[in-house]
Amino acid sequence: MPRDAGLRDHVLKAAGVAPAAVESWTRLGTATFNTAYRVRLTGGAGLVVKVAPEPGAPALTYEHDLLRAEALFYRAVGHAAPVPRVVAADFSRRALGRDFLVLSELPGESWHDRPPGASDGLRHQLGGIVARLHRCTGSRFGYPRGEPAGSWRAAFPAMVESVLGDAERFGVALPRPAGRFRDVLAEHAGVLDQVTTPVLVHFDLWPGNILIRAGRITGIIDAERAFWGDPLADLASLTLFGDLDDAFRAGYRAAGGVVPADDAATARIAMYRCYLYLIMLVEMVPRGHVGREHRAMTLLVGRHLLRALAALERRTTS
Repeated sequence: MPRDAGLRDHVLKAAGVAPAAVESWTRLGTATFNTAYRVRLTGGAGLVVKVAPEPGAPALTYEHDLLRAEALFYRAVGHAAPVPRVVAADFSRRALGRDFLVLSELPGESWHDRPPGASDGLRHQLGGIVARLHRCTGSRFGYPRGEPAGSWRAAFPAMVESVLGDAERFGVALPRPAGRFRDVLAEHAGVLDQVTTPVLVHFDLWPGNILIRAGRITGIIDAERAFWGDPLADLASLTLFGDLDDAFRAGYRAAGGVVPADDAATARIAMYRCYLYLIMLVEMVPRGHVGREHRAMTLLVGRHLLRALAALERRTTS
């Protein structure tokens, strides 16, 4: 049970669940920002409760009000993809002093925990799901709880500037000076003008956020990083340290998605990779990550960040 019984009682009341119907309440160790609990009910159903950090906890600028963005994402795409249902949400902060979200628990296990093996069928399925996600469009660009922008060219550089500011604030040593990232991205900002429709982007579609069971994808979870922007941005997390595979591409196209392969699209993907790798590097410091694994991840992400930056630099001189 959570240490704060008031939290448990308030969450259950908001979800319409009687305390007697709770079989177990277990804290999940996989959450890295919000605190998450799995609630098992006597009838066999399950819930996932996510509670925002205490006010004043170290956080990147974009991480404020993340649960609100996650709730928006699930409500917007629930008709088109296997995402959790929002059972209850309280963003008033009157009772707990912080946001919380109650979600339906989806069946399946993390793809990340699946033994290595052939995955073309799953990647094809994923392509179709992501294409359907990308049919959800909005009216403004940027993070749902941030300053909305009328163009992607205005929104994306502001997002990058935010994380570069976070790097300075937390004393994160980047593999290149922040000014270099600003200059290179500014030089290629013209390609962002090709994005004219704000699409809802998950931006964290690595295998750990995809649930599978019996050869089927059963869930897309942890949409905390969602924003309105370029659908190509999702390719940055879908191909975190590699290239887009044919199986995903085929599934995406079969469901109506378009993956352009022109020079401008390639540059945009490189820009989104730079942004994602910057987030991954910077967030490790306020999270308090230390030790050998942290150092190895820092080197890995830094290497790929430099590779993405170099791809843009080569385009500059070509």
